[in-house]
Amino acid sequence: MRIAVDVGGTKIRVGLISEDGRVLETKKAACPSKSSKLEVVDYIADMVDSFFSEKVEAIGIGIPAIVDENGVVHDCVNIPSWDVVDLKTLFQERFNVPVSVKNDCNCYALGIKASEGREYDNIVCIMLGTGLGAGLIINGELYTGAVSCAGEIGEIKYKDSNYESYCSSHFFKAKGTSGRDAFKAAQQNDPVALEQWKEFGQHVGELIEMATLAYSPQAIYIGGSIAGAYPYFEASMREKLANFPYKKVMDNLGIFALDNPDVLLLGAAA
Repeated sequence: MRIAVDVGGTKIRVGLISEDGRVLETKKAACPSKSSKLEVVDYIADMVDSFFSEKVEAIGIGIPAIVDENGVVHDCVNIPSWDVVDLKTLFQERFNVPVSVKNDCNCYALGIKASEGREYDNIVCIMLGTGLGAGLIINGELYTGAVSCAGEIGEIKYKDSNYESYCSSHFFKAKGTSGRDAFKAAQQNDPVALEQWKEFGQHVGELIEMATLAYSPQAIYIGGSIAGAYPYFEASMREKLANFPYKKVMDNLGIFALDNPDVLLLGAAA
């Protein structure tokens, strides 16, 4: 068995994964993002410890940050104290099993390739949530680039800021609400919320156009905490994509939303 960890901007999920790739048990807790470097490490390690036994062969961790080839986390925006953290070494010393640390979007991409997206060799996996990032499957393999920076599309300049400001929870914060509250309001047919999601979808359409021109994937999967609101922004997103310059490309592109947090855990375990 393996233990998989998903460290998000606001919460942490830990799962126990069977040898045949099934999620056996999970637990979730708020992320103590304002705590000190080692306090956050110890908090996550204690969650892992609750699942740990002699049957656990390895631990996989997904982090919303740059992670180098040695499993060292750099500049985790959502956890300010994590400027540089040798997370792999810290966890291997504590649990004495192999540990893999990857960018969370890369874990999500691995999970997609192993499940819903197994038929595709070229995939862009976009995570919309507290922030914005992407994982890339190119020619059937995970592509991370140097220092796992490939897929950090949220930082690409867009309008007066960047894509993350318009295609994540930051968009709703700028309007005085949150993605969760806007989703609940839209479910009640609140006209203000419905208009906000329509505008959000237009920005996501711009994001997908950019990603398609850059990577020309067979499929784009949208995940993250905002994926559940896909019915409220899909129409405006696709309306924006109707003007894509290459019809052949768009006609052959599959766009899917997947509101399943276990996919990232499966990718981390992989």
